[in-house]
Amino acid sequence: MIKSIPDGVYPTMITPYTTDNKIDYNAVEQLLHWYHERGVAGIFAICQSSEIFFLSFEERLELLKFIMAHKPADMTVVASGHTADDLDVQIREAKSFIDCGIDAYVFIANRFAKADESDDILLKNMEYVASNLPEIGLGVYECPYPYKRVLTPYLLKKMAETGKYQFLKDTCCNISMIKDKLDAIKGSELKIFNANSATLLDSLKLGCSGFSGVMANFHPELYAELCNIYKSDPEKAQKLQNFVGFFSVAECQCYPVNAKYYLSLEGLDINIDSRARSKAEFAPNRMAEIQQMRELTIDYKNKVLL
Repeated sequence: MIKSIPDGVYPTMITPYTTDNKIDYNAVEQLLHWYHERGVAGIFAICQSSEIFFLSFEERLELLKFIMAHKPADMTVVASGHTADDLDVQIREAKSFIDCGIDAYVFIANRFAKADESDDILLKNMEYVASNLPEIGLGVYECPYPYKRVLTPYLLKKMAETGKYQFLKDTCCNISMIKDKLDAIKGSELKIFNANSATLLDSLKLGCSGFSGVMANFHPELYAELCNIYKSDPEKAQKLQNFVGFFSVAECQCYPVNAKYYLSLEGLDINIDSRARSKAEFAPNRMAEIQQMRELTIDYKNKVLL
């Protein structure tokens, strides 16, 4: 069944680990409720922030099953896990993820064509995989690894015309390109969720449906408020935009290690261990920056949100 994806904030869910490098399911459950308590519409699970290129298929599937069994009842879950090169393996793995009961399955754009291959090849391969999946809403993520494939308006129009696509996690970081994409899908069920903090408010004004980016692992409540009030209170929305846009420089720090550290400051029982980045990169001055960002976030919320 194809469900409509609600507007709002979809954090790119990180994967906590135990000190012996296994998935820490106690921390996963705490994280699900931490997101929910901060007003997100749902989560983007089993994505690059989840370190899917460093998880086996069995780990990805087990993690998604746990998420679906322990998430808050009203939390929408879009999920990927789309890492394979072979199209038939992609189909087989996607069916396993879809069987978990997710609301939409999200493709990774670069899995359908090499960097030097055309949009038509990408579209052909995407259509082959999509046509062999159960009926479910589909999405696409412009993942930057192993290479970044930004979808063109031509591709988005073709996708929107199928009626199957509900979700795009847009990483182009270019407001002019976002406008062209929105024009291409106008009148369809396909929604664009911006991953870039600095352009978020402008993209919402143009017609984007929300935010799905790494910074929702730090202060998702600020993004949720911005998405909720940008029409009704433009002055407050601009203040929120200024804050979240500036602090998104944390993306260029030691992510996702820094996000796990921030969450530990929030009271979650979570380690900073990661398979994608060495925690040794998280130098004391970087740690101090995250501490200071959290203190400023608390102060800002008390002055602006309350």
